[in-house]
Order: sequence, then C-alpha cells, then structure tokens
Amino acid sequence: MGRVTRTAPDPPPDLRALRPRLPSPLQEIEDEPFARRGVRLLLKRDDLIHPDLPGNKWRKLAPNLRAAAAAGERALLTFGGAYSNHLRATAAAGRLLGFATIGVVRGDELAGAPLNWSLARCAADGMRLRFIDRAAYRRKTEADVLAALHDRFGAFRVIPEGGSNALAAQGCAELGRELRGAADTVAVACGTGGTLAGLAAGLAPGQRALGVPVLKGGTPHFLQKTVEELQRAAFGAPRGDWRLETRFHCGGYARSTPQLDAFADAFAARHGLPLERVYVAKLLHGLTTLVEEGAFPPGSTVAAVVTGTP
Repeated sequence: MGRVTRTAPDPPPDLRALRPRLPSPLQEIEDEPFARRGVRLLLKRDDLIHPDLPGNKWRKLAPNLRAAAAAGERALLTFGGAYSNHLRATAAAGRLLGFATIGVVRGDELAGAPLNWSLARCAADGMRLRFIDRAAYRRKTEADVLAALHDRFGAFRVIPEGGSNALAAQGCAELGRELRGAADTVAVACGTGGTLAGLAAGLAPGQRALGVPVLKGGTPHFLQKTVEELQRAAFGAPRGDWRLETRFHCGGYARSTPQLDAFADAFAARHGLPLERVYVAKLLHGLTTLVEEGAFPPGSTVAAVVTGTP
C-alpha cells in the first residue's frame, strides 16, 4: 500500500500580527461651545487603532475572528449595504489573516453594475460578493436564506450586519474599561448597537454612556431593545448607565443636512481633524447641540468616541 501523507492544518491566525494600537489615544481639544459652558471635551481616537480596521470595527471583529480561529473555521460571511464600512473591514481582516470572506450585499440591482469604490475595495481584498434582493435581505438570518448561501459557498461563520453580536459587545467592553475615570459622559454614534452595549458595560459606576443613533428608527428608542438584548447575550443582564439621544440622525443613515455639513467643515477647520460624516460628524454635532442646551453641567467632562476615518 502506498504511504498516506497527511498535511498539517494551517496554524490559526494570530491577531497580534495586526499590531493594533491599544489602548487608543485620548485627546483633549479646546472647542469654544464646550469651553464657554465650562465642559471639557475629550476625543477617544479609536480611528487610530488600525489603518484597515479602525475604531469599533477592530473592537467588534477581533473577538469574532478569535472565535472563528479557535473553532478551526476559515471562512467568514457577513452582510452590508453598498458602502458598508463593516464589509470593508471584514474583507481587510480576511486579507491580513488568511480568512476567506463573503459579503452579502443588499440590492440585486447592483449585480450587473460596475462596483463602487467601497465594494471594489472589498473585492480587491479577496471578498466574494453576493447581491440579493431587498426582500431576501430583510430575511437574511432565516434558515432558508442561510441554507441557500451554504449551498453556494460551503461552510462559513456568520458575522451579523454591522458586526454586532454578543462577542462584539464583549470586545467593546474594553473600550469602556479604557475610559474608566476619564469622563463623566462617554458618547458614541450608534448603528447596530453593539459598541454602545459593550461601552456601557465597561465603564465604571458613576459614568454614563450616551448613544447617538445615525439611523432613523420607527420609534423614538428603536435601539433600546436591541442594546438590552445584546447586553443580556454578552453579560447575562443589562449593564451600566446608558441612554439614547435620537435627534441627530439628519434624516437617516448616510443622510446629511446643510447644517451638518457646515458643522463638520467648521470643526475640521478649527482642529485640523476631518470628520467621518456618517457617524462621527453626527455624534459631535449632537454633543455640541447638547452642550449649548446645558445638558452637561459646568465642570464635567465629555468624551466622544471617534469610530472611523473620512
């Protein structure tokens, strides 16, 4: 009989090879609306964690990548829109760590069109793109939709849209721990709620987390239940002192207003820091409005989490 040659399995990816910058820097800036009210403003520069996986994308993806590696899984499937930051971060992680990546994109009308710059970046990083119609996309977590994707692509680990699951919330708790004692209020822009869920859990007693949704929800607190559910899944129960401020979505995801654009341009001119418009500009615009309304007492400190780059 011939000798059977067994090849050793590939070693699991080591996330230390990505060399993230942790803890991320905490930067105090002198901004006139805050200074006039006697409130300190700090920027938690999570945008500087990693050039390809900035901000909350690193914090949410890292524990999911470790879990996939520990389970011997080498393919990741996730979901997003045509300009999804999460899709780009997942594709970059796959390229850097040797995971196969599959991106399920909302909108089958995009299938025959040239790739936009965001999806082209995903494809350049090796992500296989699958465009599905919007009705099927709304059912993306249902068994028949996932079964069809398994038939097409084989085995994979599912990472939710936006990367928010229990593992992601646990990863974002480290953000809160890095900010213990640094501020009275820590604010973050919210998409799918995972960063806020973890941030609030990681802060110390006496600190409050403030979430600023960038999507226009159907109810005043459409993310409330989602964040609570994520905390129960991650930590066993709701954690921390947190609330949502829903006034600053500017019409919905990736929408803007002349006021938001003027604010972002002026902030960049004052501080030499261009603002990412989908999340960070809305967050800082919201905080500026709140401080001018007297929402933060004189002598207090507010920290804003910069979750991404322009």
